Amino acid sequence: MDLAGKRIILGVTGSIAAYKAVYLLRLLMKEGADVQVIMTPAAREFVGPVTFSSLSGKTVLSDFFSSEGGDWNSHVEMGVSADLMLVAPVTATTLVKMANGVADNLLVTTYLSARCPVVVAPAMDMDMYRHPSTQRNLDILKGYGNIIIEPGEGELASGLEGPGRMEEPEKILKFIRQIESEPSKKKLLNKRVLVTAGPTHENIDPVRFIGNHSSGKMGFAIAEAFASEGAKVYLVTGPVSQETSVAGVEVIRVTSAGEMFERCSDVMEQMDIAVFNAAVSDFTPVSISENKVKRGKDEWTIRLKPTKDIAAEMGRRKSDGQLLVGFALETDNELEHARLKLEKKNLDLVVLNSMQDRGAGFGTDTNRVTMIDRLGNIDKFELKPKIQVATDLVQRVIKMVEDA
Repeated sequence: MDLAGKRIILGVTGSIAAYKAVYLLRLLMKEGADVQVIMTPAAREFVGPVTFSSLSGKTVLSDFFSSEGGDWNSHVEMGVSADLMLVAPVTATTLVKMANGVADNLLVTTYLSARCPVVVAPAMDMDMYRHPSTQRNLDILKGYGNIIIEPGEGELASGLEGPGRMEEPEKILKFIRQIESEPSKKKLLNKRVLVTAGPTHENIDPVRFIGNHSSGKMGFAIAEAFASEGAKVYLVTGPVSQETSVAGVEVIRVTSAGEMFERCSDVMEQMDIAVFNAAVSDFTPVSISENKVKRGKDEWTIRLKPTKDIAAEMGRRKSDGQLLVGFALETDNELEHARLKLEKKNLDLVVLNSMQDRGAGFGTDTNRVTMIDRLGNIDKFELKPKIQVATDLVQRVIKMVEDA
């Protein structure tokens, strides 16, 4: 990347290595870059903002609003217009916030709005860096497409020897020169995706319901995989304990099949892609008792009526350019039933998983799927963690979008 004239955001967080960011800023300015420094409140305890502003010629930003004039520092404008975002040093705390979308300061909100390449240079003590939680957060950021400049080894501020030293400014500069100047590598930017997940609960009385064993793990993994490619995801989920803090995923919680149908209907017209992964109840009670039904000697007969088939109805409403994906959990004649569902519900792709496969289905962390498209192409996958299955599905959808 030729840095001359490039708009670069330099994020500085609360580490003793913040002094290195001063030298890094000086190198960037010598290259002719237009640099805006954003400091976290903790970073100001290590290096004063005046040092950075005197080198960059710009006011250092740290707060959402100016306490004096009331001016708003627009994280959206900065994130969208930047050619590169470089966070150096990045602490363990800021890693957590970036990986999980904790937007409680100007630096992280700007990061969440960034459409440019993002480079982070960690700096922390050896044991903090090696801790599984830190490594997991680094893996999450890598999964989002962010670039990690691994820290060097040597004497640390704690007196220990090992990895954790922020890489030297000269090496960071050399590294970012090698980055291709692309607006984004994310392939689904500005795409809107609907994902359904989990079971539905159909109430019988105030304390009982008809449901199934779906955990929602697969649907949440799919939503997060789409968001990692830049999509805006609307995740409509039944009653599950799953949570997500991934940026770009809006969670809409429902209980019954009827509620899920209504929420999907509300947004379907605006969607580019829809993935119907939820295990929606096929039947719901004709009537619901207002009071708890007490145990008695007589049998209790519950009359059921069909629920609305969400995937089929959304398939009927499908407009040109929309791409629909359905899931088929089968116990026999799997391929035949999956192909029938593909045609009957006007889907573009169906993901088949079988209750006969050990380690697949409800409640597991793994799944084994077969993907079938409208052209008859069949892709069979081995047993994988659901996170990887979700990635495979998103990449298959991307290919379909590109080939359309």
